[in-house]
Amino acid sequence: MEQALKDKIEQAPPNEVELETAQQEDQTPADGVVIRIEHLKKSFGENEVLKDINLELHKGENIVVLGRSGQGKSVTIQCIAGLLEPDEGKLEVLGKEITSLNQDELKEIRTKIGFLFQSGALYDSMTVRENLEFPLTRVLQIKDKAELTKRVEDALESVGLTDSIDKYPSDLSGGMRKRVGLARTLILRPQIMLYDEPTTGLDPITAREISELIVALQEKYDTSAIIITHDMPCARITADRIVVMNDGKYIATGTYDELAKSPDELINNFFK
Repeated sequence: MEQALKDKIEQAPPNEVELETAQQEDQTPADGVVIRIEHLKKSFGENEVLKDINLELHKGENIVVLGRSGQGKSVTIQCIAGLLEPDEGKLEVLGKEITSLNQDELKEIRTKIGFLFQSGALYDSMTVRENLEFPLTRVLQIKDKAELTKRVEDALESVGLTDSIDKYPSDLSGGMRKRVGLARTLILRPQIMLYDEPTTGLDPITAREISELIVALQEKYDTSAIIITHDMPCARITADRIVVMNDGKYIATGTYDELAKSPDELINNFFK
């Protein structure tokens, strides 16, 4: 499932020149809201997953989404990336209504969105170098070997894995694969990052390193992010703001410290 979604994200727009220009241009709306969601709804058959989602993500902000499994947290970010189509509601990314875009426009906006899957979704048959070159050659259509190498090395340096450039994913630890997946996502320099359980399956020390890396990359690249996580230390480290999801809706928002003091037992349980 993750691989199929990742392949959708990486479909190349037909016009290389237009994409190169768009990739370098900051398309943040004047009000600074890079994602605006209003009354978003999504069902799968009779299963109503998203019942009324409302959210604004501002430029340079990290929002963490908390909620029990099966609440629709990942469905929301898949709608943002245009991988799922909402049933109702408004969903704007960088000032553009996602549901009204044609395929070429959707492909272009996806180059502004980085999506980090739980597994990293690397190609096992490719080296780290080849995994990172893939979006550059397929999306940006870069063919110059020297430029490819520089971009790959720069991306790996940003996650501390330059020495792993010619290794295969099977040679790497879980934390290293997460880092490579992050480098692979950042190599197109997206304005928005969507993280789906970035620390799942990692030991506490590695999970903390990944959380701190998310913050460091936010500061370095001025990205905005939505982070889906059950990992409360990750939430504490990465969140500028936290929203709590329950029964298909966001029921509370605030800083980590504010929500930790909530008298609502459902919310407070996350922080115990």
